[in-house]
Amino acid sequence: MSAPGAAHRTVLTVEYDDTERARSVERSVRPEVGAIEGDRTTATLDREGAVLTVTVEASDLVALRAGVNTWLTLVSVAEAAGMTETQKY
Repeated sequence: MSAPGAAHRTVLTVEYDDTERARSVERSVRPEVGAIEGDRTTATLDREGAVLTVTVEASDLVALRAGVNTWLTLVSVAEAAGMTETQKY
């Protein structure tokens, strides 16, 4: 689903060391798809193996920037939450 009049798009692609790590991050952020979209921004989430892709579409650049910042933060938090103590250091 695209934002109404979506004229701008950013695709964020993250490749993990293994499929399980990508699956864990995907499961953590998937509930947010559709839950945090506004009138000007939409996002989709896809995973193929160890590669996670977030596509953010927006009707204007301000909304695109906000959407990209939101999704980068969500993915970053999901990654940090799934790290073991040895991976953090």
